[in-house]
Amino acid sequence: MGAVDQVHNLLVFLFAMTGGFAASGIVANIYRLLAPKPESGVKKTAYYIVMVVAGPSVLFDNAARSWRKKACSAVAFWLAAALSAYWSFIIGLFGLSIALAI
Repeated sequence: MGAVDQVHNLLVFLFAMTGGFAASGIVANIYRLLAPKPESGVKKTAYYIVMVVAGPSVLFDNAARSWRKKACSAVAFWLAAALSAYWSFIIGLFGLSIALAI
């Protein structure tokens, strides 16, 4: 029964991580479409609030662009990718807990 539990936990982890990353990408792209660059105090505050959810997608996108341009090392890219994955997992876990509470 231990192997079944481990696979279940792995699937829940992967589901939460991919769900969080998908939500992050959706929020980031909607924000990019609707909002201009933040310049004033209110717009910057809204930007920071949106980045709480959109952060993993933006972080991974910036890391991938830097790595393709050879502007960062492989270690820096993979560190950013790991941080993005963990951040996505937290967002997905929050979404799962809300979905299970409903």
